Amino acid sequence: MLRNYLLLAIFAVTLANCSTNATEDKTTETEADAAMETQPSYAYFGDTISPDQALTFTEVMNQLESQDSIAVKMRGTVNEVCQAKGCWMNVSSPEMADKAMFVKFKDYGFFVPKDCSGKEAIMEGYAYRELTSVDELRHYAEDEGKSAEEIAAITEPVEELKFMASGVILIEEKQ
Repeated sequence: MLRNYLLLAIFAVTLANCSTNATEDKTTETEADAAMETQPSYAYFGDTISPDQALTFTEVMNQLESQDSIAVKMRGTVNEVCQAKGCWMNVSSPEMADKAMFVKFKDYGFFVPKDCSGKEAIMEGYAYRELTSVDELRHYAEDEGKSAEEIAAITEPVEELKFMASGVILIEEKQ
C-alpha cells in the first residue's frame, strides 16, 4: 500500500512538472513570436552594409560643424525623393527638422524607391559641404515637380550639406 502511495506521489509530481513546462514553453514561443513581429525588415540598395553602429543625423551634423567632410554611417529620416528615378533623397531627423542633407548615390549606381519618404534610412559613405550651382538646383527642383515659377526663382548657388552613399538600408517596421 505504501508503494501505491509512493507511485501516486511520483506520478502527481511528474504530471505537475510536465504541465508547468508546457505553459513555460508556450509563453516563451509567444514572446519569441511577438519579438519577431516587431523586428524591422530591411531593404538594401547599393553596397550591402550593416545597420549596426550608425550615427544619428544630429551626431553627424555636429561633427560637420568642425570638419568639411567625414566618412560615416548615418541614420536619418527620408523627407523627399527624386520622383523621376529615385536617384537622390533628402534626409533629416525630427530633432533637427530645419536641417536636411542631400543624398546622392555613388557612381549613379543604384536608386531608392520613389515612395520611401517618411521611412528611416541608414546610409554609409561620405558627408560633406558643397556649393550647389544654380543649374543643378534647378534640375533638382524639376525632379521634385516644382512649378516653372519656383524653378525660375532659383538664381543663386547654395552651400549644402551632402552625402555620397555607397549603400543604403531602408527600414520597414513590421505591423
